[in-house]
Amino acid sequence: MSLSDRHIPDRLTSPLQRLFRSWEALLVVVAVAIFITNSLASPYFLNAWNLSDATFNFTEKAMIAFAMALLIISGEIDLSVASIIALASTAMGYAVQLGAGTPEIVVIGLLTGLICGAFNGALVTGLNLPSIVVTIGTMSLFRGISYIVLGDQAYTGYPSDFAWFGQGYVFWVISFEFTLFLALGAIYTVVLHKTNFGRAVYAIGNNPTAALFSGIRVARVKFILFLLTGLMSGIAAVCLTSRLGSTRPSIAFGWELEVVTMVVLGGVNILGGSGTIPGVILAAFVMGLVTFGFGLLNVPGIVMSIFIGLLLIGVIALPRIWSRIAARRA
Repeated sequence: MSLSDRHIPDRLTSPLQRLFRSWEALLVVVAVAIFITNSLASPYFLNAWNLSDATFNFTEKAMIAFAMALLIISGEIDLSVASIIALASTAMGYAVQLGAGTPEIVVIGLLTGLICGAFNGALVTGLNLPSIVVTIGTMSLFRGISYIVLGDQAYTGYPSDFAWFGQGYVFWVISFEFTLFLALGAIYTVVLHKTNFGRAVYAIGNNPTAALFSGIRVARVKFILFLLTGLMSGIAAVCLTSRLGSTRPSIAFGWELEVVTMVVLGGVNILGGSGTIPGVILAAFVMGLVTFGFGLLNVPGIVMSIFIGLLLIGVIALPRIWSRIAARRA
């Protein structure tokens, strides 16, 4: 009697079979299909420098997505990440007006991100408030401070060497941002999949009460995750501000939606408990290729926003629809 693959437990299938049946394998196929489509749609896509420029569409967002993935796996979320970028960029711009150099600017950007992350974490873990409510509030708070400080103005005059973080190249067409993205991806992969901390994150996401009784300091782990999300937002603020060369209160507006979409597209369960960093890395490439392809075809930005919104809804809804269909067939 033959059995279909869906009736074979994972422990009885080979690692290669599990790989080809994984969400990550599907993302690889989608990325290759989009790459081929873009190369056929535009004669400029396969240019080495254009491909390098395409990485700027996702590297800064993906840096935040790595930390956001861990946070969502633990059962929490941070919708204030784009506003943290705005506040960190404003703090860096204000420091420039006071004569700060590049090292001081970078430290201020990272510290601002850490402080914002600590503020979110303290409200969620210290007062047991829902993270979605807290971060919606701080999303308005942080960006509101930027608007109060800047108004309709912009900070400019950043040091010339500061531009290297967002515009510099490590080797030929390999940018510093892309190199940092790969390094952070490797670090977060090890942290989530190879350490006790990563196992604690999964345990908390699956059952926080059981994790607490098993000796895991749930509040402490979640606070660290909010710190990491704030830090990654600070790093993204440094890179984005360096690349643009200026600070406006509207900087990174709407990025929270794209970051969450990137995480969910990468296979992270929005309800927590499951997901992988390699999936998020592949999702970053997919979204970067799509948005860059739209740009080469002069597709309006509003169409890109519609696509991102539909993608987020689809990625969340399709697995549930598929599971209901499978249940009815069974």
